[in-house]
Amino acid sequence: MKYFVVDAFAERVFEGNPAGVCIMDDWISEETMQKIAIENNLSETAFAVKDGEGYRLRWFTPGGEIDLCGHATLATAFVISNYYENNADRIKFQTMSGELVVERKDEFYELDFPSRNPEEFSLTKEMVEALGVKPIETYLGRDLMFILENEEAVQNASPDFSKMKKLPDGLGVLITAKSEEYDFVSRCFFPKLNVNEDPVCGSAHCSFIPFWAERLGKDEMVARQLSKRGGKLYCKLVGDRVTIGGTAVLYSIADLNIR
Repeated sequence: MKYFVVDAFAERVFEGNPAGVCIMDDWISEETMQKIAIENNLSETAFAVKDGEGYRLRWFTPGGEIDLCGHATLATAFVISNYYENNADRIKFQTMSGELVVERKDEFYELDFPSRNPEEFSLTKEMVEALGVKPIETYLGRDLMFILENEEAVQNASPDFSKMKKLPDGLGVLITAKSEEYDFVSRCFFPKLNVNEDPVCGSAHCSFIPFWAERLGKDEMVARQLSKRGGKLYCKLVGDRVTIGGTAVLYSIADLNIR
């Protein structure tokens, strides 16, 4: 079966977040999809099957299936638009998180995702030990979200992933702060899914966007993820939805031999 690797939220290869993409005629077993994701060892591998006018889409990390993934959705839309439905400018996906739409505007892709505003949460000693830095605010949605004092604190954070993996709350751990050059910056960690640091996490911005929109008093923002690879995201709050925009670059096309 054909297999693509696309660097999402990237302007050139080796930036952004690489995602594996498999566009299939029919579904293969969950066990096989999970094994492919483990073998690929990327933060996500996306699997899509044509369904009516759109596609069914699922995302697998090396540690299991996940309910929402932004960069792999962008990567899948990139592959479909460039290699399966030439120049398609609107692609609908049915997913565990409902219908998601990606619109292509030349080389720019805009994802329509649910807004997930996290709730205030109590900080524990275990969280501070896992982070290696004391946050100024703590929130919980799908993931634990910590507000740090400034951009330098986000950039210089050196978490203990073994301790992070043992935290009882949250799937992932997100850290974020206001930025001078951008509206806000972040880093994202998912050791519970065998992904220590996710280079650019679209689904985390479903929480970042409503939080920072309220905090900064603006609905349109530009964000930067401060991983080693780095990535830029164009963010907008639209009612109970968010849009997350960016570009993508093809890294490779290969054949998987899984018989």
